[in-house]
Amino acid sequence: MPLALVFPGQGSQYPGMADPWTEHQAGRAVLDRASESLERDIVELCRDENALSSTEIAQPAVFACDLAAAAVLEAEGVRFGAAAGHSLGEFAALVACGALDLVPALDVVIARGRAMQAAADEFPGTMTALLGPSLEEAAEICDEARGGDVLVVANENAAKQTVLAGSIPAIERAEEAARERGARAIRLHVAGAFHSRLMQPAVQTIRDALAATSFHEPKIQIAANVSGELVGDPAALRELMAGHVVSPVRWERSVRALAEAGFDTFVEAGPGDVLSKLIRRTTPGSTVVAVGSVGAALAFAGEAPA
Repeated sequence: MPLALVFPGQGSQYPGMADPWTEHQAGRAVLDRASESLERDIVELCRDENALSSTEIAQPAVFACDLAAAAVLEAEGVRFGAAAGHSLGEFAALVACGALDLVPALDVVIARGRAMQAAADEFPGTMTALLGPSLEEAAEICDEARGGDVLVVANENAAKQTVLAGSIPAIERAEEAARERGARAIRLHVAGAFHSRLMQPAVQTIRDALAATSFHEPKIQIAANVSGELVGDPAALRELMAGHVVSPVRWERSVRALAEAGFDTFVEAGPGDVLSKLIRRTTPGSTVVAVGSVGAALAFAGEAPA
C-alpha cells in the first residue's frame, strides 16, 4: 500500500483548526516553533476568524497545521513514499519530503503571505470555482469573458472542476458566461487573484526569500504544482516555487503522476477534506483518508503498514 501524503492550502482554514494538534507532543512542537517564527501564538491566531481571513496570517497558519498533522503521523510510525501539496500546501510537502527545513520554510511562507497580500491590495482581484465545464471549456470561458482584463484558469483541480482568477469585473463576466452554459460558478472567499499575473508584484520577494533558503535533495518523491510532474532536483524545485504564485496549480496532473508512479493511498494531512474529494474524482480506485485530528491520525496509524 504505497502512501502519498498531501497537504491542503489556503482556503481550507477554519477557526480552531490548530486545537486538535495541541493534544499530541509532536503536533504541539510544530505549532510552538511556528509561533516563535511568527512571534505570535499560532494556536490563538487559528481561533480568530478575522485573522484567518487575512492572507498574511492564513498562510503560515495553514502551513503550521499541515505540518503538525504530518508530525503526528510520523511520530506514530507512518511512513510515506511521496508528497504533494495544493498551492500553499506545496511548502508543507517540501518540508515533509526533506527538501526544506521547517523554520526556513515557514520564513518563506510568512514572506510569501505578506507579499501576496500586498499584491492583492495593489491589484484587486478574486477567484471563482467552476463546476461542470472541462478544462478546455473553462479556457474558452476565460477567452470569452476576459476583455481587456486579467482572467486565467488558476487551478486545474479535477475533471470538470477548475478555478478561475482575475480582476473582479472579468470574474463577474466569467461567472455569467458559465451560468449561460449551465455550469455552476462559486465565488471563493480569497483576498486576491492568486496564481495569476496580478500576483506578479509578489514574485521578487518570494524569489529573494527562496534564494536565501537551502534546498536539499528530497528523501521521498514530490509532485510539483507548476509542472504536474514528479520532481527530485533541488534547483528545479526552487525555480518552480519562485514562479508558483503566477502559475496555475495543476493538481489533477499531480495526482495522476503519483498514481502512475504506483501510489494508491493518499492521506490528506491538515484542515478539511477538500483534496480528498478531488483525489477521489481523479483516481476513484485509490484509498483516500483525511486526517484532521489526532484521533484520526492515531486510527490511521493503527491500520497503516509500518
